[in-house]
Amino acid sequence: MKSLSAVSLVIALAATGCAGSDGGSDGGSASPDKVAYLTSFSTFGRDAYAYVALEKGYFAEAGLDVTITPGTGSVDVLKLVSSGRADFGTADFTATAITVAKEGLPVTAVAAIHQRSLAAIVSLEGNGISKPADLVGKKIGDQPGSTNQVMFPVYAEAAGIDPAKVEFVPSPPPALPQLLAAGQVDGIGQFVVGKPLIEAAVKGRKVVVLPYGDLVPDLYGNALVTSKDLATRDPERVRRFTDALLKGLAYSIEHPDELGRILKEHQPTQDAGVAGAEVTLMGPYVRPSGFSGPLGDLTEARVEKIISTLVDAGAIPGGAVTPGDIVSFGLVPKP
Repeated sequence: MKSLSAVSLVIALAATGCAGSDGGSDGGSASPDKVAYLTSFSTFGRDAYAYVALEKGYFAEAGLDVTITPGTGSVDVLKLVSSGRADFGTADFTATAITVAKEGLPVTAVAAIHQRSLAAIVSLEGNGISKPADLVGKKIGDQPGSTNQVMFPVYAEAAGIDPAKVEFVPSPPPALPQLLAAGQVDGIGQFVVGKPLIEAAVKGRKVVVLPYGDLVPDLYGNALVTSKDLATRDPERVRRFTDALLKGLAYSIEHPDELGRILKEHQPTQDAGVAGAEVTLMGPYVRPSGFSGPLGDLTEARVEKIISTLVDAGAIPGGAVTPGDIVSFGLVPKP
């Protein structure tokens, strides 16, 4: 399925409406609270846990009537959520920190979807890219403002390369696998879980993945975000939505084949097998080896370390943000 344009996305959200201040906040109220939710990007398997939460009745049990709209990348999601045109969305945590620091958007993270970053550069064997240093002088296809592009200077700093010597070619996300397969770019910005999708497009060629997390392991991946207004005005609604979405995420990790089937029912153009393969790859990023915290955990010490990393890489100015500017720690899931 092709992602919605920014304009059509706004229209779709306006049609569904966002949660108002007069809605009930009790999960047992007679009429459920309407909630508009944005996926991080399109309707791939990596975002399908929201459809699982819908299909399994987790949102309904929480007293929520949720409309799921495909997002068009982290920066767009953050802008729509901050303006109140969506109640919740999923956006890359590092992109969120950078955007809040630079633009002061009134958004806040309330849960981590991934404890490790999924961002990566993906290439093909024979394209001359097998390690980060090989990216110098290469063309990388990606959507302007994407998670991978926003975060690239941080990755480049860790890799010891000049980000200005890597050319990002503006490319529509649905076309990225085909551009790579056709040799029109040397690599593409992609999440590591997109490997099955790329393999299906390149028909047997070997895929090369350079995960950002290999060099910057402290970065979170996607996070659930909401507006600071909603977090302050109706924290109980935020908690109910967060708990229901994470319940769908936990079920999806344990039942990837069922996730593929559910996504196919809601989005018939998606490949159920590819979706299941994506969420299988995503499992270790949601619950990494040795991770003992609750699903969705975000810690102040780690956020502080991420901020320091971004400052050192020149991605944000020193003193621009504190952990509390980016995360509502009182709403983060507790053990």
